[in-house]
Amino acid sequence: MDVILKAEDIHAGYGKIHVLFGVDIKVVKNSITVIVGPNGSGKSTLLKTLHGITTLYKGRIFFERKEITRLKPFQRARLGIAYMPQLNNVFNNMSVRENLLMAAYLLDKDAAKERLEEVLQIFPFLRDYMNKKAYQMSGGERQMLALAICMMRRPKMILIDEPTSNLAPKIATQVFDKIIQLRDEYNTTILLVEQNAKKALEISDYAYLLVNGKTIYEGSADSLLNHPELGRMYLGLAR
Repeated sequence: MDVILKAEDIHAGYGKIHVLFGVDIKVVKNSITVIVGPNGSGKSTLLKTLHGITTLYKGRIFFERKEITRLKPFQRARLGIAYMPQLNNVFNNMSVRENLLMAAYLLDKDAAKERLEEVLQIFPFLRDYMNKKAYQMSGGERQMLALAICMMRRPKMILIDEPTSNLAPKIATQVFDKIIQLRDEYNTTILLVEQNAKKALEISDYAYLLVNGKTIYEGSADSLLNHPELGRMYLGLAR
């Protein structure tokens, strides 16, 4: 089992607001790992902590066996970790082309053009939107654009926060299908926070259940999906 990311005894929050209490997590390379739990359980805070944008009181974070605990977000990005926040994940007043090229700002012109073509192979529908402003797209299309922006960096791993929030079920399914494709066809490791617990568990390999900033369950996603008590108590899954 090739673990690409590991975090140990994470205590984190925002300033003096303590949200996470001793959380451990590991993510296997080329897998989808999902973090589920009730609202306010610390799911998004854990992703932000792994990206380096919360107050870390205690704990250590490793990526590809290298400690990254004190690295800035841009340093983590250069190692191959992309982060897709739930909100403000595209530049609404910029064109789709500009959004994508912004993600390739460290590359020269020819390399950026090559990278853009690679990403358009993954998200072919974007070819018809290249000159449109991001705000002209639907919510689901903007989420796909946000994923495409992440892929412009050829990431080894993407931290994805609530990608189907406020999307119609049909569109949400398309987003989930694209996440599966990124794992299966492009060997991208995914760490996913998602409120639609049932669907997220169905597409994931491994799962963590957070409640009040602590880990209640760690194990296979399928086992949590079919757990007789935890799904009903914390995730609203009917048995």
